[in-house]
Amino acid sequence: MADTKTALITGASSGIGLELAKIFASKGINLIIVSRNIIELSRLGTELSGKYKIYVEEIEKDLSVPGSAKEIYNNIKSLGFDIDFLINNAGFGDYGLFHKSDWDKQERMINLNMLTLTHLTRLFLPGMLKRKSGKIMNVASTAAFQPGPLMSVYYATKAYVLFFSEAIANELEGTGITVTALCPGPTKSGFQKAANVEHSKTLNKESIPDSKKVAEYGYKAMMKGKRVAIQGMMNKELAFFSRRAPKKFILKTVRKINEERN
Repeated sequence: MADTKTALITGASSGIGLELAKIFASKGINLIIVSRNIIELSRLGTELSGKYKIYVEEIEKDLSVPGSAKEIYNNIKSLGFDIDFLINNAGFGDYGLFHKSDWDKQERMINLNMLTLTHLTRLFLPGMLKRKSGKIMNVASTAAFQPGPLMSVYYATKAYVLFFSEAIANELEGTGITVTALCPGPTKSGFQKAANVEHSKTLNKESIPDSKKVAEYGYKAMMKGKRVAIQGMMNKELAFFSRRAPKKFILKTVRKINEERN
């Protein structure tokens, strides 16, 4: 196990996480894949281990539960693996006015999108530093670049992921460890259903990239050590614009876009 690198991927049973698992497997990298959906996870593990002759460990875990990161860490240590690539991909969104929202769902979102991501990073980073080698990719979103009326908590959690990733990337300069914040825009995946925007006109356009394309872009950016990776020229331009345009205008525009998503 020591001679073969290992990637830990959360949210690996669908979407970008699933496609990233396929990419890492094709490179001969062992996988530890995590999801609540053990049926899809097992199917993926069987497929990838058989096709690429790698070791795949499947862990069924609800990462929105506090303490789940430590359980994952202890499990992996008991298996004798070191993590060379940490991909914090698991996350979900929600749509609607905040004061009418289901608080339990908002709390789970905060726990998953921020708490577990941060804790997993804290747990596995010391080992990478000891080995002077490792790469971390935290999946943020183009939502990270502005506030998001009607998806307020989701946008805020992704802003956290972006700023946290940029900050520790700076701290880790010269250590051999890189941190990449992948910021995809609208993507054809299972996100729409989880966020209650599955009938969105915006998210169902033909021009929207699929999970495979975003994963391929994210993998290349991670391997290059890019700090902020925004897939697609239009998304790059919008992120740049969002940071410079008047906040009132941005809020009004994002609200209108999100209203069209439902």
